Amino acid sequence: MSRFFPFISCVYSVSSRVLWRRSPSISPLLSPLPPGLPCVLAAGKKDVMDLPVLNEDELEEHFVRGSGPGGQATNKTSNCVVLKHIPTGIVVKCHQTRSVDINRKRARDIMREKLDVLYKGELSEVLVKKKESELRKQEKRRKANDNLERKRLFKEALAADSKPGNDTV
Repeated sequence: MSRFFPFISCVYSVSSRVLWRRSPSISPLLSPLPPGLPCVLAAGKKDVMDLPVLNEDELEEHFVRGSGPGGQATNKTSNCVVLKHIPTGIVVKCHQTRSVDINRKRARDIMREKLDVLYKGELSEVLVKKKESELRKQEKRRKANDNLERKRLFKEALAADSKPGNDTV
């Protein structure tokens, strides 16, 4: 098999802990981890939030019929997920897609975020990220308004200079 796929021999095997020789051409992401370290990398995740873990025993899950646009496809199928956290009484309803599995996953993500806000309050990562986003948006809006004001003043100065009564030679 390695005759047909030569790259398979280069794959890092966690179970056998094969070690590669470190060369400058190998990316640090491809280099193997020392034995004993967990091999979990968040590929493509910019920000991994530390949200609380959901205990499935504390959740009550129901599937109900969806509503909204989509006609018969949404009104006929029971793909809307209603998730209730029994200790706190928080209820999450998710009907973002037609897939029950994706809706279940998204409902759990939303529930984790809501529990984070409940437990940590103003220090929750969800609220902190939301505030940072609003501050960035306000700063961007302020810069745009400053640029518009500079443009308006520049045009007024050009118009004042181009009037026939103003000869400043």
